[in-house]
Amino acid sequence: MRKEVIVNISRRIFVGFTPCLLMTFGSLAVAADPPISNDAHKKLDEIVGKGLKYLETKGQADDGSFTAQAGPGLTALALTGALRNGKTVDDPVVAKGLKALEGFVKPDGGIYGNGRLRNYETCVAMLCFKEANADGRYNELLKKARAFVTGLQYGDGEMKQDDVWFGGVGYGGAGRPDMSNTGYLVEALVETGSEADDEAIQRALVFISRCQNLSSKYNTTQFADKVEDGGFFYEIPREKIDPSTSPERYTENGGIRSYGSMTYAGLKSMIYAGLTKDDPRVKAATDWVTKNYSVEKNPGMGSAGLFYYYHTFAAGLCTAGVDELTDAEGNKHNWREDLINELAERQNDDGSWANENGRWFENDKNLATAFALMALSYCDADQKPAAGQTPQ
Repeated sequence: MRKEVIVNISRRIFVGFTPCLLMTFGSLAVAADPPISNDAHKKLDEIVGKGLKYLETKGQADDGSFTAQAGPGLTALALTGALRNGKTVDDPVVAKGLKALEGFVKPDGGIYGNGRLRNYETCVAMLCFKEANADGRYNELLKKARAFVTGLQYGDGEMKQDDVWFGGVGYGGAGRPDMSNTGYLVEALVETGSEADDEAIQRALVFISRCQNLSSKYNTTQFADKVEDGGFFYEIPREKIDPSTSPERYTENGGIRSYGSMTYAGLKSMIYAGLTKDDPRVKAATDWVTKNYSVEKNPGMGSAGLFYYYHTFAAGLCTAGVDELTDAEGNKHNWREDLINELAERQNDDGSWANENGRWFENDKNLATAFALMALSYCDADQKPAAGQTPQ
């Protein structure tokens, strides 16, 4: 069961620390002091305000959606970014957006467009509707959605645990599972009420552990000891791979390269699943984080997926209860202030964000802005929206 070190687990920042408590977490530090300075808070308020204004005046279509041609996922992410930064269900942008998102609710409980991204779209919609559910209006919708995404998970049927895909889930359910979608599944379930010992979350932990470059009793796949750096990768091939087909992805000895966004997603998901700082998987992930700390790039991927990285970076560190890191060169970092400063530099004049690298659609202003606002919400102690537990 989850250890009760967090007050109001489903909504706000970890406030279970006593004054002046400092907990070491490898090269990470957790403190009860205010996480950012007054100047940083002013800058945070400014750039968040500009980002929200962009969504209101330029990002949202007349029907309430955001980049509707991409399905409901971007609408859900944009609304979540707004709600987690202080907007309410009575705000016109949010009210219109929620109405648009409700139009994607299906009789089977899923919340999706053409069905190709059923898991991803339903999970991010669940996070959005949960943020808007203070009065319980979406209780039944969320109950059905939880059952729907759990039913997409491998292992909720005939698949055996020795299959490397056991516990994972992909974009649409069928086909190969991946770390990102499995992380979204875990987050959606925890945010909507699951405990760490929930069967679906523990199944997911099996898959997540196998996506880590760490040989252990939890990971005996053919890739476990090829890289051995404690980081995480995106998917687990069932067959042997040819490293020459993708040097960016594979190492010469047949390993799979770790990268930033997946490692932070893995760290967050392991904490949601009840692991503590003493677990070797958590230790290895935190070592990777400190050795590869950056707010200028997605480590291992450069500019690709940078804004998704910002979101997993902030969510992972906040879920772990981390305020300060010491990097491989011995430099200390207040990651919140680093992130605020970096996103302030990257913000466009119209208040939006966009990635010049168009991989994974991040050149779309609505998507990049949604991820930026969600990341920034973890920088404000008054608006922090995490679920999970602080490692003990």
